[in-house]
Amino acid sequence: MADARPTSIAQLREVTQPPEVRLRANAEHWTASLYLRDLSPYLTWLLLKTSVSANGVTGLMILVGWSTAAALLIPGIAGASLALVLGQLQMLVDCSDGEVARWRNSRSPAGVFLDKVGHYTTEALIPVVLGIRAAGWPLQFPADFAWTTAGFALALVIVLNKALNDMVHVARANAGLEKLSDRKGEAEPSQALVARLRRAARFVPFHRLYHSVELTMLAFVAALVGLFLPDPLLADRVLLLALLPLAVLALVGHFVAIIASKRVRA
Repeated sequence: MADARPTSIAQLREVTQPPEVRLRANAEHWTASLYLRDLSPYLTWLLLKTSVSANGVTGLMILVGWSTAAALLIPGIAGASLALVLGQLQMLVDCSDGEVARWRNSRSPAGVFLDKVGHYTTEALIPVVLGIRAAGWPLQFPADFAWTTAGFALALVIVLNKALNDMVHVARANAGLEKLSDRKGEAEPSQALVARLRRAARFVPFHRLYHSVELTMLAFVAALVGLFLPDPLLADRVLLLALLPLAVLALVGHFVAIIASKRVRA
């Protein structure tokens, strides 16, 4: 269907949103399942009327992600509100790039690579900017080094946590093992204690706070709370100081869960 255009939204959904896409255990963000997959075919419909490639759409997703982080440089509720909207828009475009690729049958390693670049860079830039927001603008050094350093530290931990999943795929490929399927239960730890701890974490899922969508939501809540505080920076600082140790805990827990799972077993 490389040159053909869909004749209806229903046909577009049938081709670009098959069950193996909608039912993925880990690759679909909850916003996609909640409402973005209902909206994305309309954006995809418009994109298919242009000559833009699937990789071009992924490039747009990257730019929207970077714009999300840049919006947080605007102090107060205005920047946080804009980032909240752009964060949702990035995920919408992220849905459409895959749909364009599936319709045109143009999926490629380059597209997967660009998608990774978009998510890694966005989810690294947002915590860096959260550190700048916590320090206040304009920055004053060396007084503000503590807050900007905390932002960079949070970015590093988040990127390491994301990289663990890709390390699993690299390790399996280098060991000559088959690619992991994206189904529930694949990542379940084999040790009983670790499995119980992992299930308990689902009741307080702080490990899910480090996606760009959740980070922009938290930044918006902090900015909203800051409107009622004598020092509006206080809410941003409390947020940053809470996120950093929780991110470290999530990283350690993620590592233990991987080591204890079947994913790294021959």
